[in-house]
Amino acid sequence: MATEKPTAAPSPMQALIVDSNATSRSILVGQLREYGVSRIVQCSRVQDARSRLEHTVFDYVLCEQYFGESGYSGQTLLDDLRRAQLLPFSTVFFMVTAEASYAAVAEAAESALDGYLLKPFTPSALFERLSLARLRKIHLKPIFDAIEAEDFERAAALCVERFETRQPYWLYAARIGSELLLRLGRHDEARKLFEAVIAARALPWAKLGVARAQIESGQAARAVTTLQGLIGEDASFADAYDVLGRAQVELGNFAQAIETYRTASTLTPDSVVRLQKLGMMSYYMGDRANATKVLSRAVILGIDSKLFDFQSLVLLTFSYFAENDRKGIDRCMADFARIMERHQSSARVQRFAAVANTLQLIQQRQFSQAVEAVRGMAREITSASFDFEAACNLASLLAVLAVTSINLDEGESWIRALGMRYANTRGLTELLANACNGHAPYSDIVRESLLHINKSAELAMAKSLGGDPTGAVEQLLREADKTLNSKLLDMSQQVLLRQRARISTADALQEAIDSLRQRIGSAPTRAILGQDSERTPGGVALRVRTTTDDAVRPAMSPADIPPFADDSGVQDESPEAGDEADPAAFLRLRPQA
Repeated sequence: MATEKPTAAPSPMQALIVDSNATSRSILVGQLREYGVSRIVQCSRVQDARSRLEHTVFDYVLCEQYFGESGYSGQTLLDDLRRAQLLPFSTVFFMVTAEASYAAVAEAAESALDGYLLKPFTPSALFERLSLARLRKIHLKPIFDAIEAEDFERAAALCVERFETRQPYWLYAARIGSELLLRLGRHDEARKLFEAVIAARALPWAKLGVARAQIESGQAARAVTTLQGLIGEDASFADAYDVLGRAQVELGNFAQAIETYRTASTLTPDSVVRLQKLGMMSYYMGDRANATKVLSRAVILGIDSKLFDFQSLVLLTFSYFAENDRKGIDRCMADFARIMERHQSSARVQRFAAVANTLQLIQQRQFSQAVEAVRGMAREITSASFDFEAACNLASLLAVLAVTSINLDEGESWIRALGMRYANTRGLTELLANACNGHAPYSDIVRESLLHINKSAELAMAKSLGGDPTGAVEQLLREADKTLNSKLLDMSQQVLLRQRARISTADALQEAIDSLRQRIGSAPTRAILGQDSERTPGGVALRVRTTTDDAVRPAMSPADIPPFADDSGVQDESPEAGDEADPAAFLRLRPQA
C-alpha cells in the first residue's frame, strides 16, 4: 500500500505553541499558518499552557521540551496532562527541541506524544509529520467512535481484531484494547493481550500493563516483582514507580511506597500529581515536615489546575497545624474560600473546608466550636456518602483533639465505627491507622478492627464449608449490617452466587444484600491516596471532542495510558513503517541542510 501524500490541514484548525523563546514561537506561527492552521495561541510558560489545555481542545500542540532555569519541562506538562486525561485523542501533540538524548527520546516515546521534532526543521518536514500523525487518528477513528458511544465491548473487539490481523497501528490498537479490557473488568484477557504485545515487541508499556492487570486481579505482590524487573531494565521509567507505589500502598508497605514516590517525584520534580502522592504518603508516615514542604509546592504549582486533588490542601492544613504555623493555616483557609466559590455544590469540597476550619478553630483555642463541628462530622459516619477519605480526615481530627487534651467520651467509639467500616485490607487499615498516628490508642483500635472483621469472615466461611451456606450468608449479612463493612457484604454475595442452588431463601437474601449495599454505599477495595485511583499510570487517556462544542469529556474514566507507544514507527507515522517502536528513530528526524 502506498503512503498517502500529506496534505495541508483542513480549515479551520487551531494550534497551541508552548515555547519560552519568542523567536521560536514566531517561526512556528509562520509555518503553521502556511500549513493551514487558522487560529494559533502562544504560551511562553508551562503553567499558562496547562491552563489553556484544561479548557480548550486544540488540533495541534507544539511544545518545547526545555524551559531553561524555570524547573519546568514539556515532558512534565505532557505527563500531567495525560495522567489527568486532559489530552484528547483528536489533538496531535509534538515535542519540539534543539537537542535530545536517547533517554529523553525514549521517555517521549512512552508518553502521550505523536512526534518529536528536532530543531532546525524545514516547513515541509513539519507538514509531513503533522499530516501523518493525523492519518493515524483517521485509521483508528472506528475504535474511538465506539468509545465515544460508550460501546466499550465493540471498541475492545475492534482493537483485538486490528492487533490479531496486524492492520496499521496494530500495537497502538492493542494498547487501547488492553485498557478497555481492564475497564470492563476482564483482567485476565487484558494481561494476555499485554503479554502478546511483549511477545511481538518487548515494549515497556506492555510490561507495565501486565503489572497493572496483576494489581486489578488482586495479585499486588506479583505486580511488585514484575515492576521491580521493569525498573531494573530502565531506572528512569517514572510510570513504573507510580504503579509500584500503588502496589506497595495496597500491600501496606508504606516505608517502601514513600521511597518509590520520592524517586518518581525526583524524576519529574514539577509533576503536580507525583508531588501530591509523595506529600500524602509523607503525611501518613508521620513525616509532617516533608509533607509540608512537598504539599505546599504542589499547591503553588497546581492549585488552580484540574490536576490538583483538594485532599492535598486538607493534609497541608494538618501539617501546618502540627507545626503551629498559624499563617500557613490562614493561607489554606484563604485557598479553600476561593475553591468554595468555584465548587459551591460539591459536598466533597464542603467537607474538606469544614475539616480545615475545625483545625483553625482548635489552633485559635475555640474548643467548644471545634468539638461541635467534630460531633456534626461524626453523625455522618453511617451515611452512604461518608467515604474512606472522610473517615481518614475525621480520624485525624479526633487524634488532634485527643492530644490537645480535649476529652471526647465518644472518641473511641467513633474510631471503632470507622475501623469496623473500612478495615477491609491491610493497606486500607494502615492508612486509616496512620491517619490518627498522633494518638496511638486510636491507631490500635483501627488495627484491632481488621482482626475482628477477618475473624467474622473466617467463622462465616467455616459455616459454608461445613455445609451451611444459608447460615454463612445470614451471618455475614448480620455482621455487615452491624459494621457497614463492604468486605463482609461482598463475601455474602460471593457465597450466595456460588451456593445459590443449595439456598432455599436465595431471593430474599439477595434482596437483603441489595438493600444493605445502598446503605453502605461505595467503598474502596484497595488502599488509595486521595481520589486519584482512576488515573492509571501506564494507561491510555481515551478522550474525545464533544460534537456540540470544544468541551472535553472522558470517554473512559480510568485512563492514564499515554496515547502513543507508537507501533507505527516514531520515525514515520505511516502504516507502512512496519510498526517499529524505535525511540532512536526520533534522533534521525533532523532534516538535511
